[in-house]
Amino acid sequence: MKYKTYDFLGASAATLCLVHCLIFPVLVIIPIGISHSPYIDFVFWIIGSILAFKVCKKEKSMPISILFVVSLLAILTSIVIDFVLHIHLPLIYFGSVGLIIGHIVNHRRAHA
Repeated sequence: MKYKTYDFLGASAATLCLVHCLIFPVLVIIPIGISHSPYIDFVFWIIGSILAFKVCKKEKSMPISILFVVSLLAILTSIVIDFVLHIHLPLIYFGSVGLIIGHIVNHRRAHA
C-alpha cells in the first residue's frame, strides 16, 4: 500500500515542479519583486529522487527505472547549468513530464 503512496506523491511532486517551472517565468515578468532561485528546483529534485528511488527499489521494472533516471538526470543537468551559468534550460520540463509519466505508468502496471 505504501508503494502506491510513493507513486501518488511522486506524480504530485513532479506535477507541482512542472507547474512551478511553467508559471514562475510569468511571475518574474510582473514587477512584484520575485526572483528565481535554483534552490527551489533542487528541493523538488531531491524529493523526486527519493520517491523514484523508493519506487524503483520495490518494483524492479527496467523501463520505468530508466525513465526515472533519465528524467532525474535531465532535471539535475538543468539545475546545475542554472547554478553555474544562470540559464534556465527546458530540460527541466522534459524531466518533470518524464517523472509524472513514470509514476502513472508504474502505478497502473503494479496496481492493476
